[in-house]
Amino acid sequence: MDIHGYWDAVLSQDAAGMREFFLPDAVVNWPNTNESFTAEEFIRVNCEYPGSWSGEFERIIDTGDVVITALRVFPRGGGPSFHAVSFISLSGGKISSVDEYWGDDGSPPQWRLDLGLGRPVICP
Repeated sequence: MDIHGYWDAVLSQDAAGMREFFLPDAVVNWPNTNESFTAEEFIRVNCEYPGSWSGEFERIIDTGDVVITALRVFPRGGGPSFHAVSFISLSGGKISSVDEYWGDDGSPPQWRLDLGLGRPVICP
């Protein structure tokens, strides 16, 4: 599967392009918000999300049957960014299921700053 092509379609909110990557009975789960979508529902949710988006890969692990991606996603023109980690299961080269975890980017909580714990992440 062309993982870059998939994410290009997702980020550009290209419904027809996204459809090409999914099996008809695929399921997408967002555990953070306790939601499960059919492929068509996921495409609609993605395409109706407000704004225009871009993203940067931070990591890709391809095991053959599962592709794991970590992306930083941000609105074009500025604004708050997010990180998405996706576990994409494949069957016959198409997506059969996705378990996707989204998180808002932000600063550490004040209590950890007060304790002097942690340091900024330095990505390779």
